[in-house]
Amino acid sequence: MLTREEFQQLIAGGPVLLDGATGSNLQKMGMPRGCCSEEWILANPEKLVALQRQYVQAGSRILYAPTFQAQPIALEKVGLDKQTESVNAHLTALTKSVSSDVLVAGNLTTLATFTDSWDPEKFDLLVENYRRQIRGLMDGGADLLAAETLLYPQEAEAILTAAELEGAGAAMYSFTMQPDGALFSGMDAGPVLKSLADAGAAAVGFNCVAADNLTAGLVAKLRRYVSAPVLCKPNAGNPVIGDDNLAHYPMGPEEFSSIVDDCIAMGAAIVGGCCGTTPEHIAAVKQKL
Repeated sequence: MLTREEFQQLIAGGPVLLDGATGSNLQKMGMPRGCCSEEWILANPEKLVALQRQYVQAGSRILYAPTFQAQPIALEKVGLDKQTESVNAHLTALTKSVSSDVLVAGNLTTLATFTDSWDPEKFDLLVENYRRQIRGLMDGGADLLAAETLLYPQEAEAILTAAELEGAGAAMYSFTMQPDGALFSGMDAGPVLKSLADAGAAAVGFNCVAADNLTAGLVAKLRRYVSAPVLCKPNAGNPVIGDDNLAHYPMGPEEFSSIVDDCIAMGAAIVGGCCGTTPEHIAAVKQKL
């Protein structure tokens, strides 16, 4: 895995482009709503590979492995908890097979929907879940870690602890937050991100925030707190529920890329797309770059 220093060298070359959404695009390709995406991808690997190849062609330099909720406590619902390490290793290796020209980030996320993750008494449970996942991500050849859509500081701390215990390298942390920088817990994101960066995070920032005219201002606010690279991975606007009961994101590639371009001007060093974004959105950002 990349060390933090090697990651800093990557960032020094200019803004780094991530990929876009996975889940919303796989649903268009037939993945049922509400299923365990990791289990579905294991059964339909060609769908993921086709999507990620489009992201590589669009200009992505880092792909996220499809391991979003591949922690034991989540995989238990589909009977895969005892295979946590192998599931993560297999899915990471699948993304590694897409292209030798990009880096692969092992993806982790919040566990708040499965446990009271902000309760200090549950901290050891969080660490053990993330340790097993990170072990598998490393076995699969992940180049770095990307913890995203975090809700509570304790989750990030648990991932940081688990990564250190497993001897992992560079790790990025991004929270979902309000446009004013408030976390789901109500805490101000700035001091939380500063604490993470001071503790060794390779990059900090936000994802799953609707792209709008306030997004660049959020980047500027966070930059005042941290010297580490700021990550910006917003959604393609606010979702609208269609007749098919699926969330549809109305913002097109050009408008999205203009907002991301403004975020780069405000100091974002790592950019990409979250919910509703497509390879076309990433290609439009690449053109701006």
